[in-house]
Amino acid sequence: MQYFWTFFWTFLLVEMLTYVASSMIGTDFNYVTGAILAVGATILILVVPSIIPNEPSGHDSH
Repeated sequence: MQYFWTFFWTFLLVEMLTYVASSMIGTDFNYVTGAILAVGATILILVVPSIIPNEPSGHDSH
């Protein structure tokens, strides 16, 4: 369910961003472009936390 909601909100936000950006530059809104970007952003959002380590780096700041 977590993956669904991540995709859902990413999809909505990316589609809104695509609409606003296309309006600002004076081009036609393309639904497919926003959908492709939303899938890519969702994959990035789900993969990046698994790459980042949970433990500290081991460097002492003292």
